Amino acid sequence: MSASPAPATPTSPLPHRVLIIGSGFGGLFAAKSLKDPAVSVTLVARTGHHLFQPLLYQVATGILSEGVIAPPTRDVLASQDNARVLLGDVQQINLAERTLTATTAGREMVYDYDSLIVAAGANQSYFGNDLFAEYAPGMKTIDDALELRGRIYGAFELAELAAAAGRQEEVRRLMTFVVVGAGPTGVEMAGQLVELSKRTLRKEFRHIDPGQARIVLVDAADAVLGSFGSGLAEKTERDLTRLGVEVMLGRMVVDVDESCVTVEGKDGQRTQIEARTKVWAAGVQGNPLGRQLAEQSEAELDRAGRVVVQPDLTVPGHPEVFVVGDLAAMDGVPGVAQGAIQGARHAADQILRRLRGESTGQPFVYRDKGSMATISRFRAVMKRGNLELTGYPAWVAWLAVHLFYIIGFKSQLTTLMHWAVSFLGRDRAERTVTEQQVLARLALEYLGEDFRDLRRSERRDEE
Repeated sequence: MSASPAPATPTSPLPHRVLIIGSGFGGLFAAKSLKDPAVSVTLVARTGHHLFQPLLYQVATGILSEGVIAPPTRDVLASQDNARVLLGDVQQINLAERTLTATTAGREMVYDYDSLIVAAGANQSYFGNDLFAEYAPGMKTIDDALELRGRIYGAFELAELAAAAGRQEEVRRLMTFVVVGAGPTGVEMAGQLVELSKRTLRKEFRHIDPGQARIVLVDAADAVLGSFGSGLAEKTERDLTRLGVEVMLGRMVVDVDESCVTVEGKDGQRTQIEARTKVWAAGVQGNPLGRQLAEQSEAELDRAGRVVVQPDLTVPGHPEVFVVGDLAAMDGVPGVAQGAIQGARHAADQILRRLRGESTGQPFVYRDKGSMATISRFRAVMKRGNLELTGYPAWVAWLAVHLFYIIGFKSQLTTLMHWAVSFLGRDRAERTVTEQQVLARLALEYLGEDFRDLRRSERRDEE
């Protein structure tokens, strides 16, 4: 296999500068895999934490605190002397100049690199209907989870007030929860909403019965957890139905407003579901940085806006640029944590091989470690190759795998304790909600960029 052009020679007296965009699984594991004095690692991310996204729904439903699943990136990399962490929202990548521009608190910063690893992830996709986001938050960030927590618990509080005042029609809307998307995130969220209403809250109200809450799971596909195979999909749908989840498949969401979700079946018939609380767990789209990479190279984008990478995860014509994680499109590599982790390690290995003068360009080989999803307490499904597990054994496996990938012993211990309280008992430790959590995102959107620009200008004047 022929060697790729080397951006820096192995004998260079200066460390090879590796710039990493993103602090998710791809970015973090790339940085950790580059523990070499010949390399200088700079990780730039829009947040100061590493988010364990698969457990966001547990933050939203009050099982875990946000700090447990989002440790500070600086803390994780504190002992790695060749790595530094910088806060910044990357706005532009210049492949020709080998620079990127990021903004922090209204200021622009330009960074140079010898090798670039783009692990910017993906955003929530509303399939061209971005206005839906106003009423149906996604499940991609801590802000999303905290907003949903406020909306979910707030719905029961408002329903109690409405019931006390005799407004039963309003009670029905408030106690109806619609989850859009029947993939792992949607299934897990629907299951936890049932657990919350039937177990955690069942004795806490005097005018409503939380156990009568209506949980609706909607998807345009014909199966729940379709990627798990027909057998597990059918079993999951049966389990959800037994729990009390109303599963509506083959129905596309065509409209969302403050109090209603409108779905359309394949026959064109439309149905309105009156609900104040909606959760959007359907679809992702690549970070906009992917389009910049495509415009400046020979790379193509798939339908979700992800970069179609070379077999070694590089961008065509730029062997110094790697794309890993949710932003990379490659056949057979799913958009899950393991795909990002393994891709990051491969990119790091390619960089180190190049610095040692060894051949590069080896194709990335994804090793499937299986897929899993919880349905409810003591129920889960798991698929790895031909092995399929359901029920309690799959649930225990799910606990073990997710506990393993939580960063830090303290967070692991805290998670285990919260799980014991929530799953063996019926309490949830993280139920504090504030009005700010519910309203902050929309308030910033309503105020718009003019408000942000004004605040930045005021800060500069103060300085």
